[in-house]
Amino acid sequence: MNIPEIQTLLQENSKDTTNEFKRLFHGRGGLYEGWNFLTVDSMDRVLSVALYSQMQDALEAKLIEMLKNFIVKSRYAVLVLQRRYLQGTPSEIIVGELEKELFVVENGLKIKLNLLSNQNSGYFPDMKNGRKFIKENAQEKNVLNLFSYTCAFSLFAIEGGALSVLNVDMNKSALTRGRENHRLNNLDTKKVSFLPYNILKSFSGIRKKGPFDLIIIDPPTFQKGSFEASKDYTKIIQKLPQLASENAIILACLNAPDLDAHFLIELFKEFAPDFKFLDRLDNVAEFASADEDKSLKNLVFKRDI
Repeated sequence: MNIPEIQTLLQENSKDTTNEFKRLFHGRGGLYEGWNFLTVDSMDRVLSVALYSQMQDALEAKLIEMLKNFIVKSRYAVLVLQRRYLQGTPSEIIVGELEKELFVVENGLKIKLNLLSNQNSGYFPDMKNGRKFIKENAQEKNVLNLFSYTCAFSLFAIEGGALSVLNVDMNKSALTRGRENHRLNNLDTKKVSFLPYNILKSFSGIRKKGPFDLIIIDPPTFQKGSFEASKDYTKIIQKLPQLASENAIILACLNAPDLDAHFLIELFKEFAPDFKFLDRLDNVAEFASADEDKSLKNLVFKRDI
């Protein structure tokens, strides 16, 4: 695929964009040979571009020039470039100016963004179908959101009629952003709690606030000193019988390319056999992957005792 072909694809994929988030180019899925380092996202009038590895200078210059030309003929007013391969380097605003209070919209709910960060913006768009599932299944349930980060799942649980939501994450600043996300959407935070716990060391404190009818497990694949999916996911699953109500639903998420869905299903069979595998949620179409086993896994289990 060459740059003019990317431009054609952007034009086609942006025809039906609104103020809601949409991924216009997902090189990370491995479907576009030679471009697995590039993503392009639409966020209202902002076009956000991420590079996950360094390009040749001449090719990068051509790509940026194409994007500038694309913006001129489109609905976008701002072009942001993130060099994700450079730790600690701020994002570049190539065209326009970002608003001070920036948020993304997903299914009508707002989530605060930090596009000037060169790493996580505060929003994981590939989890959209997972959040939709939580909204559809939260009615009259007590919800536990483990590894909650900026609490996007919590927003959709409350919107879906949850009785309560407990958000747990060891990152205090992420939980602060989570509170801001609830206020941004005028959601009742009387039903919501935020606990800055290291989950693997705090099960007793979490258990006391249960049992929970709907549990979300969305850990990082690897976070030095706190969680490594290949060995630590087991510790979470072993504790589920103590946290869950009799008919609890579990959404277990995994975004490790080297661990497939079978990995999680077998862990549940061995360490929490009361929880039966029901389904794997479809991934968002615009995040299609050449190998679905390496893409995001959202697996649904239900307790049956």
